[in-house]
Amino acid sequence: MDEFVRAASTAEIPPGAAKQVVLGGRRIAIVNLSGTFYAIDDTCSHEVQSLSEGPVTGDLIVCPRHGSRFHIPTGRVLSLPAARPVSTYQVKVEGEEVFVSPTPAPGQGMPHRS
Repeated sequence: MDEFVRAASTAEIPPGAAKQVVLGGRRIAIVNLSGTFYAIDDTCSHEVQSLSEGPVTGDLIVCPRHGSRFHIPTGRVLSLPAARPVSTYQVKVEGEEVFVSPTPAPGQGMPHRS
């Protein structure tokens, strides 16, 4: 199993918000969906744009540049102009600390409810 790296405190990412972190040279967005934390690539697959700067709506994050929507739990792209999904990363929460594996997860992301 990949090593997890401390990425943030739970207090830094309120429900419905995203925070950009850099782990292992990758820009990753950590998103809090009602107390469940997910991690996805922070860069839109259409054009270089930080997804963590876009709005979180339900379980979607919207690219602020051209409006592509991504499903946070799976990284699937749900609207153009992006056509490729973004990677997800395993997350675990210990106490008030959020840890993320800096290696992309195969398949769906691994949420953790605090």
